[in-house]
Amino acid sequence: MGLSESEMEEAYSAIAPDTTGLNFYTADPSLSALLDIYLDHDIRRHIEPHLVALGAEAGGRLDECARLADRHPPILHHRDRYGRDIQTIEYHPAYRELEEAAFGRYGIHAMSHREGILGWPRKYPAVAKHAFTYLFNQAEFGLGCPINVTDGAAMLLDRYGSEDLKARYLDGLTTTDMSRLTQGAQFMTEKEGGSDVGRSTTRAVPEGDHWRLYGEKWFCSNADAKIAMLLARPEGAPEGTRGLGLFLMPRFLEDGAPNHYRIVRLKDKLGTRSMASGEIKLEGAVAYAVGRLDRGFVQMAEMVNWSRLSNGGKSAALMRRALHDSLTVARNRVVFGRRIIDHPLARRQLLKMMLPLEQALSLCFATANALDHAEQGRSQAAAALVRILTPVLKYRATRDARKVCGDAMELRGGIGYIEEFVTPRLLRDAHLGSIWEGTGNIVALDAVRRAIGRHGAESALADDLHSRLREAEGVPDSYRDRMKILVDKAIGFARHVADRSDLEADARRATSMLYHVTSAVMFAWEAAHIHAIRGDARRLLLSLLVLNHRLTGHDPFAVSAGEQEERVADLLLSERPVPMETAAAIVTRAS
Repeated sequence: MGLSESEMEEAYSAIAPDTTGLNFYTADPSLSALLDIYLDHDIRRHIEPHLVALGAEAGGRLDECARLADRHPPILHHRDRYGRDIQTIEYHPAYRELEEAAFGRYGIHAMSHREGILGWPRKYPAVAKHAFTYLFNQAEFGLGCPINVTDGAAMLLDRYGSEDLKARYLDGLTTTDMSRLTQGAQFMTEKEGGSDVGRSTTRAVPEGDHWRLYGEKWFCSNADAKIAMLLARPEGAPEGTRGLGLFLMPRFLEDGAPNHYRIVRLKDKLGTRSMASGEIKLEGAVAYAVGRLDRGFVQMAEMVNWSRLSNGGKSAALMRRALHDSLTVARNRVVFGRRIIDHPLARRQLLKMMLPLEQALSLCFATANALDHAEQGRSQAAAALVRILTPVLKYRATRDARKVCGDAMELRGGIGYIEEFVTPRLLRDAHLGSIWEGTGNIVALDAVRRAIGRHGAESALADDLHSRLREAEGVPDSYRDRMKILVDKAIGFARHVADRSDLEADARRATSMLYHVTSAVMFAWEAAHIHAIRGDARRLLLSLLVLNHRLTGHDPFAVSAGEQEERVADLLLSERPVPMETAAAIVTRAS
């Protein structure tokens, strides 16, 4: 005999639900609270219904499309059905639906470049753009790369391209009309020159008003993009990065014929399976110089930093999605007579997932806000902040995402390992973030050796953090004093490592300390401002967790559980507003 309806329902309910149908915007109080303090009232009010709509789609149809696109990766066809040598990449309809949402309906790639997106009469600030990116990437991580590199290609073309090149390509890069869209790509990695870009061997040969490119690019995401930005060495140029020029290479020539390069194969990747990454062989491909030929690497570095900020935000998105899933499990599954969320060890695990997520989100918006100020020419200090915060964010957030997504899989249990649920995809995708746009070692060295050692950007960071502490009204003086000391110690340690070539092995730790102390101060500053608007100071408790677990030494044999930790867990996991008096009393006792 089969199971009765009631027995079937009981069996079904034994498996914890997933986030299907959850609105990722309305379920995330941190996102809306941070937007309150970083955006002007008018734009904040304007984007609210669009964020609500995207949050619903990300938790519904877009999530289903992402699952299908991951299961059905792109296929490279070297010839058409008539045997002609015409390469095409076949995508699953679900991927095309994701593209239509990101590029067409929401225009995320164009928000920094084009007026009128979603009815807003001006260009969007970076903070607003990254809010949309953050929501979209909770459903689909792989397409985040084409969105970002299209955005970055438009930025480089607008800043450094000739008027002719801008007239030919800029509108296509920034349109939301899918029939006219020109997706962009960044082809930089070579076998010889991955992190060591100066070893790149791609050659550029002048020919009239254009150049011919010869060589191979080894890891090319969005492989069939209609234009690609890439580095090549003009004939006679010196070795190293100073000899590299920046070029725009179209997929098709003006007569409609394919350009002279081939997609050798698509990569069989661990994650981001929905998006086509391939190997490219340049066989005299037509390309156009962008900006000064002796400044190609410097110009491309701007796109790289643009992407690093986006990578930090995308890693925050993965962690948020992982936490959404874990909270859904913990609140709905009963084990040993209690809900998972009521078990002390599980509560601690959830806090360990929540903290790095909130750190990444705070630093993403802080960096984006500094970028807005720097782009508007309002502050040299803001430009210095962007210079140091971007690699710091990229280094730590992408690494934390791997751990958080792994914990989400574990918390769901055995079925968390099954591809029918989102957790395997989150974990696979998370591993790419720490490789994209520079591995952990490269990015840590960029933060310490270049941002600090070469540009002195740590001074701007120190000034900014001390200023935020002064502005954090309602935060107890004793706690602010404690943070001031830690700020100075983290900055001093990073300077020391930057000044000593023999201390390279400490670069990662120095970068992590900068990240943790910056997030701790940001949390306190945010708590003060959010409390003034919403009466909620819960982010001050997150600041305390950073101090206690990231910036203070511990006796490994000391018992850490206690009344205070349980109280903090209750307040943070309830997602209810926390009065400043309550939070202040807790951090005062801890100080």
